[in-house]
Amino acid sequence: MIREEIIKEIVEKGILLDSEVIDLVPDNLGSIFLDFLCERVNNKFLSKNDFHYILNEYNKRFVFNTDFNVELVHIYNDNFKKKEVQDFVKYFRNRYESIKNILIKRIELQSVISVIRLRDKREGDRVSLIGLVLEKSITKSGNCILRLEDTTGIIDVLIGKNKENLVEIVDEIVLDEILGVVGVLGKNIVFCNEIIFPDIPLNKELKRCDDEIYAAFIGDIHYGLNQFLEEEFSNFIDWINSDYGEQKEIASRLRYLFIVGDLVEGIGVYPGQEDDLKIKDIVKQYEGISLLLSRINSNVKIIICGGNHDAMRIAEPQPLFDKKICECLYKLDNVYLVTNPSLVNIHKINGFLGFDVLIYHGYSFIYYSDAVNSIRMKGGQERSDLVMRLLLKKRHLAPAHGSNLYIPDNRYDPLVIDKIPDFFISGHIHRIMVDNYKNVSLFNCSCWTTQTKDMEKRGIVPHPAKVPVVNLKTRDVRIINFLDSGVKNV
Repeated sequence: MIREEIIKEIVEKGILLDSEVIDLVPDNLGSIFLDFLCERVNNKFLSKNDFHYILNEYNKRFVFNTDFNVELVHIYNDNFKKKEVQDFVKYFRNRYESIKNILIKRIELQSVISVIRLRDKREGDRVSLIGLVLEKSITKSGNCILRLEDTTGIIDVLIGKNKENLVEIVDEIVLDEILGVVGVLGKNIVFCNEIIFPDIPLNKELKRCDDEIYAAFIGDIHYGLNQFLEEEFSNFIDWINSDYGEQKEIASRLRYLFIVGDLVEGIGVYPGQEDDLKIKDIVKQYEGISLLLSRINSNVKIIICGGNHDAMRIAEPQPLFDKKICECLYKLDNVYLVTNPSLVNIHKINGFLGFDVLIYHGYSFIYYSDAVNSIRMKGGQERSDLVMRLLLKKRHLAPAHGSNLYIPDNRYDPLVIDKIPDFFISGHIHRIMVDNYKNVSLFNCSCWTTQTKDMEKRGIVPHPAKVPVVNLKTRDVRIINFLDSGVKNV
């Protein structure tokens, strides 16, 4: 709100102003300040001294002078070169080495040996291996056989159906993941007693900061779509600025907003999409969403990655937004554009190490919601929390070849979850889901569109306009509903 609007609101509430107060009223104070002021004015007269006192109290409670930082810990840099067969070999070899380095920290795998060294062992010896899952099959008798490969060779691993402690684990094993095996050596086979995923260690700290600061997570805005919920999204922005709805104290303390891909609807993403488009020019789609985002208070840091609907390649990792198409986004001073996936650190201040946020749009989620039987039986696409837990166990965002389109980078595998995050943020499914796995907060973000025919074909039932907001001091989460013209806790 500008100064004239603030003064008008004060007068309309029946408060008389000292003439000197008029020049003291700053711009860009929201309705939360008006409510705060009106509760504290005595005798319906606002003197200069009273105004100074009230403004100072307001600043102490709601305004933070610290410039909260955003550190881009890992952003993918493209390696532009013609891809050859050897690039795929190096890509998977680098993945193997990265995850092996995680696995060998486990006590069970301290004496791990390579496949080729099995020839030095005798039948009946206890052995530990780390390998990539080449094949997974179930025999007629119900046993599971894994074909594992490391950099020295291939070995079959048999997991007996009578191993009750491994039944659930076997279901979660996917092709091309790297895992550890502990068992007994047989003739050209290992009889498995234990499967070890890279996973998150049990001693992962649940980080909390000293400041009562909030972060919000959204995704899949799909600006330019006929079904885009423009009024609800505009209300969300007004809420951030403390000009709409309830929970204004939370809004006043919001300092970070994450947008996890599909900023716009895009062009030519699926057959018949042109019939669903309200805006058929991709540049104008980005100009429109940028105009909406420009209304957000500049003290809110906005971190945005791309998704499969955005104007960039679908193959992961997806690069930064194209400056020629998305120039308007680059002009917003409080916006940080990152790759998909990426790792961002927020709120590193006064000796506090900050929160590491893993951002991934979630293209691979559909594959795993169907490929893993236990997830499919518990709801499939509707259980993004189970998919996110699964990928954290694998320490990889898309281990199976075929679960996503990918760029075989010969330097390293950028989809490996090397550093353990404090928050894992995703979207793509269009359904709100909040969970915690070993002190990693999981958020699958809502969308800002109603169901389209394409979503219906793909079995996606959206839960739109629901925003998870986390208190970084307590790690408590509220889900705020902007649907049906109201701000409600869910």
